[in-house]
Amino acid sequence: MKMLTRREWHGLVAAGLLAGAAGRAPRARTGQAAPGGESRIRGVLIGVQSYSFRDRDLQGLIDGMRAVGVTSCELWQGHVEPRELGGREARDDMRRWRLTVSLDHFRSIRERFEAAGLSLNSYNISFQDHYSDDEIDRGFEMAKALGVPAITASAHVNSVPRIARMAGVHDIPVAMHNHSVIDANEFSSPAQFAAAVAQGDGRSITVNLDIGHFVAANHDPVAWLRDHHEQVTTLHLKDRRRNQGPNVPWGEGDAPIAEVLRMVRDEGWDIPCNIEYEYRGGDTVEEVRRCFEYSRDALEA
Repeated sequence: MKMLTRREWHGLVAAGLLAGAAGRAPRARTGQAAPGGESRIRGVLIGVQSYSFRDRDLQGLIDGMRAVGVTSCELWQGHVEPRELGGREARDDMRRWRLTVSLDHFRSIRERFEAAGLSLNSYNISFQDHYSDDEIDRGFEMAKALGVPAITASAHVNSVPRIARMAGVHDIPVAMHNHSVIDANEFSSPAQFAAAVAQGDGRSITVNLDIGHFVAANHDPVAWLRDHHEQVTTLHLKDRRRNQGPNVPWGEGDAPIAEVLRMVRDEGWDIPCNIEYEYRGGDTVEEVRRCFEYSRDALEA
């Protein structure tokens, strides 16, 4: 089975419309802790971006998290929305689903996580230019039903003014996720982060820093995080090589994963550090476990 990257997945969702058209950031703290306690190591919350389990359904995600021992989840919309509506031919159907689905669907998902002793640190729904205002507004209602304190988004730069306005109304911050592709409408640079945060009210627009993509775009996540940690709601942990290099197993690339984790630990920053398994590996549970153990080794050193 071919693993789509998250960027490719969002591209499929966007394609229908595109083809037809010429202060201090709130932390994404968890809600209910697992019976055995949160997956914190030396005070640092290690969670998982559920996109890591993209080859499994929602129950497979929950089972996988329990098998690994990670308790905190950044819930990717692909585990929430009907996957059969993700293609270009179903773009209108997906919009209709988002606007009409009962919020009980999201409340029941929250209850399933709570029953499994897991918590949600954020909801990842990527507001892009093809999202209508009603879809964006509905995304905040979904987040409230899930009980999350924050939204993360691989959003388009051009959509930030609309997102900031609605984030202020709903009092839920939206953390902008970066990729490495250099594009005026895609987040990849510190300057784009700064411009987006400035459009908020001091708390509505924050940052979901992906340290792997940041390195691939030849930026320094350690230096940036040291200076801007108050703007960061969540971190994505992955390893990539510089100069638009590939995703690689942790420890084989240029991303300073261990250094970032130790800085979060030593500074006492309450920032969820979410594993995003995106390199080509074997069994998903085993690869996420490998990343979790890498994090443990780094933090206990």
